[in-house]
Amino acid sequence: MSKTLVGPQLRQLRRSFNHTQAEMARQLGVSAAYINLLENNQRSLSVKMLMELTESYGIDWRSLVNDSEITHLADLRTAVRDPIFEGDTPDLQEMRAALDHAPKLVDLFLQLYRNHAKLRDNMRSVTAAGGVAEMMVTSPETAIYDFFRNHANYFSDLELAADSARSAVGGRQDDIYGNLKRHLKNAFGIEVEIMGVDKMPEALRIFAEDQGRVELSEALDQINRNFQLAHVLALVSCAGLLDKLSASAQIPTQKGQARCRVELANYFAAAFMMPYDDVLRVARDTQYDIDRIATTFGVSFEQACQRLTTLQRKGAQGVPFFFLRTDTSGNVTKRFNATAFTLAEQGGSCPVWNIHSAFISPGRIVAQMVELPDAGQFFTISRTSDRPVVSRHTPDRRRVVTLGCERAHVDQIGYAAPLNIEDRANIAKIGINCHICPRQACSERAHEPLHVNLPVDANRRGSTRYES
Repeated sequence: MSKTLVGPQLRQLRRSFNHTQAEMARQLGVSAAYINLLENNQRSLSVKMLMELTESYGIDWRSLVNDSEITHLADLRTAVRDPIFEGDTPDLQEMRAALDHAPKLVDLFLQLYRNHAKLRDNMRSVTAAGGVAEMMVTSPETAIYDFFRNHANYFSDLELAADSARSAVGGRQDDIYGNLKRHLKNAFGIEVEIMGVDKMPEALRIFAEDQGRVELSEALDQINRNFQLAHVLALVSCAGLLDKLSASAQIPTQKGQARCRVELANYFAAAFMMPYDDVLRVARDTQYDIDRIATTFGVSFEQACQRLTTLQRKGAQGVPFFFLRTDTSGNVTKRFNATAFTLAEQGGSCPVWNIHSAFISPGRIVAQMVELPDAGQFFTISRTSDRPVVSRHTPDRRRVVTLGCERAHVDQIGYAAPLNIEDRANIAKIGINCHICPRQACSERAHEPLHVNLPVDANRRGSTRYES
């Protein structure tokens, strides 16, 4: 195995817990001198130490290493610790032996486990109309989510295309709309017109490429008009790149490919309006103050949040975030992920997670430390985001946007400063969804889990009616 050096990551992790090298050493059962050597990249990280760090600090191993052999072993260890497997789990030596002597078998086992996890997640969405056949099909949204996550939510070719387009458009930063409108006319012969809601009752943007015309609804505010024109610029300035990337996603349906192309064009639009290096600089300078970022670049709170998930360029990485947008019913309407956090396709409905209470305080950022059943800890912020409203008869279009990162990064996030994250009482134990959550004695449980049998004793009443 090649040497795995993790000095800066280990130092950041230690500081996020306010531990000295001696305190971390006691926690891990090693000497302070050894911790010092690790932090200065004078010793490589062993598999045993990686597992100790995962156990003691509740982090995901992916945040520390990217070594294929270590990550493969960690994947296997995570799988065998799932509650679906009863009895004692294999020890580290047994798992290493399996990797050494039967690597193909381990690959097949992990593939089977991932398929099981996906099936487990999909089972709760099965309806009488869909039936079992629908349950076995990966939805286009899931395929797109997986495609973006496999790229760590970062596409260098789209970043370069956006940089080139920005140079070509030119003009002042405070007149993005005028700059884009002029460029679309001069470079592509495309006219832009604002239309009344009565003439576009069911659409916010219509791009008739064959007519050289873009119609924008007057229901869009200036920020969203800018974004829509940047989206159109993506369609006409880098159509070949969008086709190439969406084809590489290998989504089997035409509808799925079209949806993927839309998301890639949205990525371009965000990169155009918020240049990578500039956004990263402002984020670091303000400790990820999202309102400041949004104001600096003339974008919405939601657009700024989503852009932060894409700052994953090697050598210039921002904090890895996940992004989730939910409606008042708990339906997930958008999700992106550059972390180890598990985002179910229809998740986000755990009542212990304060993601939903944000609806009660519109416009206010709600912060929380959460812990998943696998002991991974994350810091999250949630805030409402208003959608365009075309008339007084339009139902409430308010959504909640949630941004989250692993605990190891909280020292970089200003919103985390008021929280006492050292007190475990302040860490909410959440699940992705009751149907797939193995937690016991959860007073908020609303459904029996599909894959775990909870203990029931007729002579004892537990915190819920699903277990004693």
